[in-house]
Amino acid sequence: MAANSNDLEKTAAAMPDAVPSGRDSSHGDSTDNSTEKQRPIDLAKADSKVVQAKDEEADADPYAHLPEREAKILKDQVYTPDVKVGMATLYRYSSRNDVIIIAISAICAIASGAALPLMTVIFGNLQGTFQTYFTPGTSMTYDDFVDEMSRLVLYFVYLAIGEFVTAYISTVGFIYTGEHISAKIREHYLESCMKQNIGFFDKLGAGEVTTRITADTNLIQDGISEKVGLTLAAIATFIAAFVIGFVSYWKLTLILLSTVVALLLCMGTSSRFIVKYSRQNIAAYAQGGSVAEEVISSVRNAIAFGTQDRLAKQYDSHLVRAEYFGFRLKSTLGVMIAGMMCILFLNYGLAFWMGSRFLVDGEVSLSRVLTVMMSVMIGAFNLGNVAPNIQAFTTALGAAAKIYSTIDRKSPIDPSSDEGAKLPEVVGTIRLEHVKHIYPSRPEVVVMDDVSLTVPAGKTTALVGASGSGKSTIIGLVERFYSPIEGTVYLDDVDISTLNLRWLRQQIALVSQEPTLFGTTIYENIRHGLIGTKWEHEGPEKQRELIEDAAKKANAHDFITSLPEGYETNVGERGFLLSGGQKQRIAIARAVVSDPKILLLDEATSALDTKSEGVVQAALEAASAGRTTITIAHRLSTIKDAHNIVVMQQGRIVEQGTHDELLEKRGAYYNLVTAQAIAAVSELTAEEQEAIDKEETEALIRKASTHNKEGAVPEDPDDDVQAKLNRSQSQQSASSMALARRTAAQKKKYGIWTLIKTIAKFNRQEWPLMMVGLVFSVITGGGNPVQAVFFAKLISALSVPVNEQTIPHIQSEASFWCLMYLMLGLVMFFSYIASGVIFAKASERLIHRVRDMSFRSMLRQDVEFFDVDENSAGALTSFLSTETTHVAGLSGSTLGTIISVLTTLIAACAVALSIGWKLALVCIATMPIVIGCGFFRFWMLAHYQRRSKKAYAGSASYASEAITAMRTVAALTREEDVLSQYRASLAAQQRASLISVLKSSLLYAASQSFMFLAFALGFWYGGTLIAKYEYDMFKFFIVFSSVIFGAQSAGTVFSFAPDMGKAVEASRELKTLFSRQPSIDTWSAEGEKVESVEGNIEFRDVHFRYPTRPEQPVLRGLNLTISPGQYVALVGASGCGKSTTIALLERFYDPLAGGIFIDGKEISSLNINQYRSFLALVSQEPTLYQGTIRDNILLGAPHEVADEQIKFACQEANIYDFILSLPDGFNTVVGSKGALLSGGQKQRIAIARALIRDPKILLLDEATSALDSESEHVVQAALDKAAKGRTTIAVAHRLSTIQKADVIYVFDQGRVVEQGTHAELMKRNGRYAELVNLQSLEKHR
Repeated sequence: MAANSNDLEKTAAAMPDAVPSGRDSSHGDSTDNSTEKQRPIDLAKADSKVVQAKDEEADADPYAHLPEREAKILKDQVYTPDVKVGMATLYRYSSRNDVIIIAISAICAIASGAALPLMTVIFGNLQGTFQTYFTPGTSMTYDDFVDEMSRLVLYFVYLAIGEFVTAYISTVGFIYTGEHISAKIREHYLESCMKQNIGFFDKLGAGEVTTRITADTNLIQDGISEKVGLTLAAIATFIAAFVIGFVSYWKLTLILLSTVVALLLCMGTSSRFIVKYSRQNIAAYAQGGSVAEEVISSVRNAIAFGTQDRLAKQYDSHLVRAEYFGFRLKSTLGVMIAGMMCILFLNYGLAFWMGSRFLVDGEVSLSRVLTVMMSVMIGAFNLGNVAPNIQAFTTALGAAAKIYSTIDRKSPIDPSSDEGAKLPEVVGTIRLEHVKHIYPSRPEVVVMDDVSLTVPAGKTTALVGASGSGKSTIIGLVERFYSPIEGTVYLDDVDISTLNLRWLRQQIALVSQEPTLFGTTIYENIRHGLIGTKWEHEGPEKQRELIEDAAKKANAHDFITSLPEGYETNVGERGFLLSGGQKQRIAIARAVVSDPKILLLDEATSALDTKSEGVVQAALEAASAGRTTITIAHRLSTIKDAHNIVVMQQGRIVEQGTHDELLEKRGAYYNLVTAQAIAAVSELTAEEQEAIDKEETEALIRKASTHNKEGAVPEDPDDDVQAKLNRSQSQQSASSMALARRTAAQKKKYGIWTLIKTIAKFNRQEWPLMMVGLVFSVITGGGNPVQAVFFAKLISALSVPVNEQTIPHIQSEASFWCLMYLMLGLVMFFSYIASGVIFAKASERLIHRVRDMSFRSMLRQDVEFFDVDENSAGALTSFLSTETTHVAGLSGSTLGTIISVLTTLIAACAVALSIGWKLALVCIATMPIVIGCGFFRFWMLAHYQRRSKKAYAGSASYASEAITAMRTVAALTREEDVLSQYRASLAAQQRASLISVLKSSLLYAASQSFMFLAFALGFWYGGTLIAKYEYDMFKFFIVFSSVIFGAQSAGTVFSFAPDMGKAVEASRELKTLFSRQPSIDTWSAEGEKVESVEGNIEFRDVHFRYPTRPEQPVLRGLNLTISPGQYVALVGASGCGKSTTIALLERFYDPLAGGIFIDGKEISSLNINQYRSFLALVSQEPTLYQGTIRDNILLGAPHEVADEQIKFACQEANIYDFILSLPDGFNTVVGSKGALLSGGQKQRIAIARALIRDPKILLLDEATSALDSESEHVVQAALDKAAKGRTTIAVAHRLSTIQKADVIYVFDQGRVVEQGTHAELMKRNGRYAELVNLQSLEKHR
């Protein structure tokens, strides 16, 4: 019956005299007004209009066609102000404490930034002390030297302590205030959402609102947390460095400013290219992604036509372009790093060369040269740290603008306001006077026009009529979800717009079609009904008593107490752990618990099956006794006893009266009733249902026992027969077992090594290239130790006392080593570029192959795989676009990085140990600390970002649950309650995260400061060796700089390395996907090959349930035989298993019991691809892919076809002339999902695609149900032509389309109940005749 109620709604609206209107119902089925007088249609010309792409400009102001006053009412309900957001607005919710903490943190951040360049001063001075000590004729004694040295070394220790404290305070401070302020923003945002009127949500959509509360607030938090501190510190470093430089020696500093310019130029130009290529790369992949999305969202089509391979090739062609741009993108990045490294070495060369000239001229000491050189380096490289953070600030501002625009919106219908009157006593009479209504989100449709209606107190008034006739709208207006455009709604003769909104909603209880429960216990869910009533703050005993009474009234008490945890059972998010009837009864209990004066029932039973409906209906009748009740019903049997029945059509009231009065009138109501009475005959009674259940259970038990004899386990996993026999324990048992079974498919754990091997396989062809890349990586790693030798040589050359004799020697040495720096810079430049480019190539190849392979593996899976929720089209396409790129983290580039780091460390240690082993050992001991500092610094920063995202996932899902169920929240006046819970959960998270930040910031601060301690140790021990004349300056500096600077650079390399963690995760997912073997495998060559088929089809006692809904039997012992060349039609109500039969024939699924035979062979024994090549499927929603019409038709052909055949197929499908009439003919591009063609045109192309296979068996799955009547005729004619000379199986909703069938099978509850030709079945006057009468009634009403 549910099936036809749909068609019934569609056609009820189309009265013969009705003006066709483009009205949509509030439930979203559009009302179909296509019953104009059937004129003979010229099939050749019909449905040949070319669809125009809609003009974007046209809908600038959707309200332009309405009068000023009405437009204003609508605009107020959806208008949102634009807010200008500056940096200061981000902080507008900061408390005084926040401001104080921010100020202190900012000071600390600046201090911690300025500390870095101070180190260079100490470094320079230490070198100066060493030099003085070695200068012949110095007055410095051993003790003086040791004192001076110890003093300077202690400065390093002080710096370390200062750096630790300031870095710690600034990170903790900024992260804490960032969390605090963004939590405030989240809270204000949710609070503002709770105040908004429902029209606002219709316009935005709940999805948009939740994205804002999750993603956008995260972006804001990102922009006001530790990034601010980092930026301040980096700027402070830059400024301090140059201040120190200019104070030490201004000329050299000015000359070295060129490095800053060079660095900025290098980063600036590269980033321009990087942005450009990244855009092109994304765009190229986006086209591939949309191909993937089209294919995956209509995967049954691809499987049925066996087009997986060709579609994968099409996807691959986009990947080739994406690879091209991706390669350019990564190469550019490589060039940028190479440029930066080159500049680094050139800077050393320039500094020493100019420094040596100033030194010879006696203008400056060597210690000053060192100070200037190092501080310029530090300053220049810190400027680079600012850029990525700037981006975070701009995105935060963008996100804040969106969020603040909602926060600042004044809602026209605000439930939180205290304005408006509250009536002392409510009688409960509701009156509508001349109400006209338009939904603000659909301004072109007038939903109600001049409706006047009185609902007397204490009586039940029922509203009936087709979908979209304005029934639900009345409820929305009484609840004041919307304001009517004209007219007023009165409660006890008071205009409801003058009443207090919250108070009004507390007088009314609403039970809607889709009951929304919140993710808490049953007890809490019913208790929500008490909010705002006098019992809200009663003691728990009183409340429990009220709740249990309400549950008894709603017929829910028994099933609740039978649950293991009774009222404390958690219903899960949106209540998905309960059946529909159970949820609905809880919703009714929630509605009646507060003993409301007015009860609104919006199709409260329409979504239920027959069994639950009876129970719920009884509950509703008990609940509505003695209250003002407005009920909306589709099933008229449920409202026979109403005191007044109001029949609505097209937004007007056409008649009203009691059931008997209206029947006598023989008007609209009479027609509705007769239509439903006929349909009702075909419903099973509860007893019949039981009998079928029992029989099915027995069949499955029999099957299980025969299986067990063979020592196998029964196929049907969920049919734990025991559970089915004890059906009385509520449906919980079967469905919870089903859920338990669903999670049973545990993921296999793969070790890292297996994963690396998997990934390496994809790069097998590139290995010679990658070996070259690794050689270059080794060279890049050697740069640092070599640099250390040059550095020490230069220092020892330049620290000779300057006099006439030494000057020529100093100059020649300086020039030689500075040119060596130039050489080193160039070598590094080229080897970084070479390794960067080679690895870019390899990793892009890898990503390309992985994507291609993943897509093919997805298309290999059986349909069952795509039915699972986590494999939705969206999830799989995002897997293809993002997860696959993470895999690169385990590929060659990471290997290159690791080799480079190892080379640096090994070479550094080797050089140091060979020259001065004592100091080398001490310095090597500090290595782990120095490398750790570099690594942890980046790791912690990444960790902060991850943590802030994770922390708010819980509260975000709570908020989004509330927003998605906004109408329910509003009707229950739960706004305050939702907010207080949200606040509590935010506060709990802040406490938890504060503790974690306090701990993790210790690591970060340590990583910033331990560097200095390593310096201190090295200098102190080196100094004592120098004091005893064991080492000279050359030895000291070569050992010190190779080990310490080597370790430092090794630590920073980690910042460029892609995220290994993500890579491991992603490759695990990939491995799981590649190793998943579907039970119906299109790649397998197994199974008998058949050269041709006759077309004898037989179903023998087939039982089937969908794997994702094992608790729902679909086919229960289906028997069918179909002879070759027959045209067979399957008819029946929806959900009776017609389409499932087609799916089983295509072998999308295998049946649980029984078999399907073709020419006497079971289809599961045949080769799957060959078997499918004899079938062609035309489904309800025609699927076209991007590309030309010709490409789409050719997808049906298993091999090359001549143009003649294409032409023939198109003529058969009645589409040839239309295609030729298009300007580009067969080369017309159809747009994404065929958006540029009308429904009928798409369907006819789909038929041509099916015919080009020349199939033996043609399957039509409701091929015309989605079309309007004009296209339907054309398509039907095409189908009739197509069916000639083939075995055809058609599933039909509109019975007129299959009257010519050879055999008609009538389905009900998953089995065949009648069969015969149209004439035979009409004579029988059984189910088929009822269905026909029902449909003809709808036509003629």
